[in-house]
Amino acid sequence: MFSKMKNIDTAFRHVRGFTMLVITGCILISCFSLYKSFTLVSQMQNKVYILANGKALEAYASDRKDNIPVEARDHVKTFHQFFFTLDPDDKVIKSNVTKALYLADDSAKRIYDDLKENGYYSGIISGNVSQTIKMDSITIDINSYPYGFRCYATQNIIRTTSIAHRSLITEGNLRNVSRSDNNPHGFLIERWNTIENRDLGTENRK
Repeated sequence: MFSKMKNIDTAFRHVRGFTMLVITGCILISCFSLYKSFTLVSQMQNKVYILANGKALEAYASDRKDNIPVEARDHVKTFHQFFFTLDPDDKVIKSNVTKALYLADDSAKRIYDDLKENGYYSGIISGNVSQTIKMDSITIDINSYPYGFRCYATQNIIRTTSIAHRSLITEGNLRNVSRSDNNPHGFLIERWNTIENRDLGTENRK
């Protein structure tokens, strides 16, 4: 009788030990599965798939701070292209300047108002003049906020008989704002002013 009780007790201990081992293994497997699931979800959140021409292209998300220099330069470039690309058409001028003014504060609006008051835009229309701009370089100082920038460009003023080239250097600051359709980069140009705008030369049109 005593021997049977001992065997039952030993068997119970073995079963209990095996059960605890199975439970511990299940807990470890569950924890590992949860960890891998969260890791996989985190990795998938950093991936974006873009459908182009019927093909899915994979893109990766990144922090804004990694893209500040690139986005800031493109913001400054876009503003200058809208503000200085003009044709002898009142609607084109208003459309381009309006797009530019979404990207800057009232410092750009004041310059536009001064040019308009001085008859600059009416002169472009009456003289059938077109104006384009070529960006040479844009420097951004991201070590301090708001981010300072300086833009080096060349203006081309196209008249009926000639093309005038002018050097253009401007500077200002960039402040973070909310992104929108009118301001996709989420920057606003502040304290914008022209440092240099001088003639480089004129060439006759053939």
